[in-house]
Amino acid sequence: MTDPIADMLTRIRNAFMVGHDHVEIPGSIIKGEIARVLTEEGYVESYKITEEGVKKNITIKLKYGPDGKAAVEEIKRISKPSRRVYVGKDDIPRVRGGMGISILSTSNGIMTGVAARNKRIGGEILCTVI
Repeated sequence: MTDPIADMLTRIRNAFMVGHDHVEIPGSIIKGEIARVLTEEGYVESYKITEEGVKKNITIKLKYGPDGKAAVEEIKRISKPSRRVYVGKDDIPRVRGGMGISILSTSNGIMTGVAARNKRIGGEILCTVI
């Protein structure tokens, strides 16, 4: 697999489209941090990292509104292995005028664009979530 983060985002997107309760993803540290940010921002209900020997799995419990509408309208990979996208502290984009979030990989770890802007650090834009 050349892009495990894109695979994670696609699994989440597909699970929301068919109305699943949860989705299981092969685990890694960066995927766990992305799941943490999605949980903190309220796009998913919770996540749990399980280890079976050497193998890690991340189970993400998806979140829906009272009308059954998914909490995530769009989740999109920005920086890819073939084209990395880096931004400085002043160039962090606002997603849909502040209605969505961007998730960045910075020198201080994985965080939202708003948190990176407040800490005055830039980094690689991993994805955007609306």
